[in-house]
Amino acid sequence: MGTNTDPYQWVEGRYRLMPGIWEALRDSATPCSVLTKSPLLLRDKELMLEVQERTEIAANLSVPTLDEGAWRETEPHTPSPRARLEAVAELNRAGIPTGVLIAPLIPGINDRPEEVERILELAAEAGAVSVGGVALHLRGEVKDIWMDWLRDKRPDLVPRYEELYGRRAYATFEERRRLQALVKRGAHRFPGRERHRLRGGHEAMDGTPAPTTQQESLF
Repeated sequence: MGTNTDPYQWVEGRYRLMPGIWEALRDSATPCSVLTKSPLLLRDKELMLEVQERTEIAANLSVPTLDEGAWRETEPHTPSPRARLEAVAELNRAGIPTGVLIAPLIPGINDRPEEVERILELAAEAGAVSVGGVALHLRGEVKDIWMDWLRDKRPDLVPRYEELYGRRAYATFEERRRLQALVKRGAHRFPGRERHRLRGGHEAMDGTPAPTTQQESLF
């Protein structure tokens, strides 16, 4: 859950759809995983533990940046990255295997090596069982929206993006490899090392093809 859209958006706090879904997964003993930006999933921790008693379960929280300015510009109205890391720690303390997804990795905005390194450090401190990364990809109308945003907020990056993406949804191979290396260098800190990959149609860090995934909307 969470590959195409976040199941713990703000509206979930009002409508409480997820408890019923967890109950169905528990009752059917269906293996499952969840990806979200929101610590709201802690509300359902006890249900997740009930699922775990019957089948496999895993969670991931996306933490794209620790820079408050970049976070507010690229993910407005979302929970803070540090609150997400606290949720990772709490779930792992409860025994629910939880990892961190550094996503999206956005060239020129949240791809400074020292910033990615700090996320890796804090993920390890939170007990994350795995870490991965997803490079920004720009499909369909998202590309036009993103380029308009750049022209307004970061016009200095427009030429770089025109070169990196052109008419493609994905950045150049060389750029994807560069972003991959930022995440790969911290793989030794995590027990689920085979899960350390730069997803989104790119090569896994062990050289095997990585599964194609849908990127959560930036807007």
